Amino acid sequence: MTEATVANHNGSSAASIPELSGGRPLIGHLREFLKDPVGMLDRCWRDHGDLVRFRLGTRKFVLFTGPEAHDCYFRAPEEQLDARAGYQFTVPIFGRGVAYDVEPEIMAEQLGFLYPALRDASMRRYARIMYEETSAFADTLGEDGTIDLPLHMNELTVKIASRCLLGQEVRDQVDSGFAEAYHDLEGGINLLGFFAPKLPIPAHVRRDRARRKISKILLEVMSERRRCGTATDDFMQTLMEARYNDGRTLDDEEATGILVTTLFAGQHTSAVLATWIGVEMFRDHDCVTRVRNEMQEVYSEDGALSLAGLNKQSALGRVVRECERLHPPLIILIRKVIEPLQYAGHTVPSGTMAAVCSASSHRLPHLFSDPHRFDPERFADPRNEGDQHKYALIGFGGGKHRCMGEKFALLQLKAIWTVLLDRFDFELDTEFPAPNYGSWVTGPKLPCRVRYRRRSQANTIS
Repeated sequence: MTEATVANHNGSSAASIPELSGGRPLIGHLREFLKDPVGMLDRCWRDHGDLVRFRLGTRKFVLFTGPEAHDCYFRAPEEQLDARAGYQFTVPIFGRGVAYDVEPEIMAEQLGFLYPALRDASMRRYARIMYEETSAFADTLGEDGTIDLPLHMNELTVKIASRCLLGQEVRDQVDSGFAEAYHDLEGGINLLGFFAPKLPIPAHVRRDRARRKISKILLEVMSERRRCGTATDDFMQTLMEARYNDGRTLDDEEATGILVTTLFAGQHTSAVLATWIGVEMFRDHDCVTRVRNEMQEVYSEDGALSLAGLNKQSALGRVVRECERLHPPLIILIRKVIEPLQYAGHTVPSGTMAAVCSASSHRLPHLFSDPHRFDPERFADPRNEGDQHKYALIGFGGGKHRCMGEKFALLQLKAIWTVLLDRFDFELDTEFPAPNYGSWVTGPKLPCRVRYRRRSQANTIS
């Protein structure tokens, strides 16, 4: 019996899962994966369809591609597909005792603490913060110039997410060490770290040093709040007052870890998507015109950016969704198979790492017409290509592990580009950038410069 042929539940032999060609002794497909992971995973589907096996070093993987395969993947219970085993590389970043370092039941309770921060009342407040921070950024740019968009989008989203989710005290420290430390912490999310998160490479040394610095900042803020009796309306305060179902309060390490996890959820992918949104729009003048015309219609009366107004901006919303399709920040999601998983006559054996690749699945030609083309109107009536299947679009994951911060991220992206398109005209100052696959969260390679010029009719949105 081969490694890919196992007994199914009624005792008969399941069909062998096809294997991707090109594997090498010892390393399997690792070299190809590190060079071009999306190209390799796209080859899996082109050569073999929905289910394909390959090997990265000693780890055996099976890739699920396409909506039906995604449905099987995301519906599988935790005791069958374990997310924790796939994301142990996040533990040095998020911290011990939180997220993927705890049992699923505890993780679910910890995520539940975030719900009040995602209600409409909070979102209305966040919309104004997003406007204020983006306007302040815009005011620093002057009349015209050139910026490296990924760097500035990262800086801006750190300011927004820290102020919205962690509190004003943390936002006040962004420019005095917090942002630099957070950047080093982000550097710990890399492909090598997935295989060896404790390997003492320079990026991991900086990651660990940054984690200690950020923890110290957050602990000092919480300590000062307790000393002064301050009770601020933000997520940090929610955690300081929260209790688990058994009645116990969170210790400081847990609260700090959840805050770091929340900041990543609200910032990291947003910075990457904000950049891709910009570079895609800047080479499509008709798209920018549609978005601006809608902005004029939505804000023609009082001109104040708001949650209600942002929710009406469907043209910009389609741009965001199209960039999620073309440039999903997380190109691969991973679970460990605990109990054998059945799909389409195959059995995926226990011990295997099961994966989905949004970057490949989002370009399937039978789902998306001309799939490599930037075309936001594919999400408009009557086409609605994203509605063909629940799991046609998986840029924010799916099932019980679908990103809770999706609503915050979409709001932030729309707020940023509403303000910037109101203030400036943009054009790319470099060739269209290639994706940087060196990071687990895939943004464009540097340089990614854009040229801007302040519009004469700017500041119509307040």
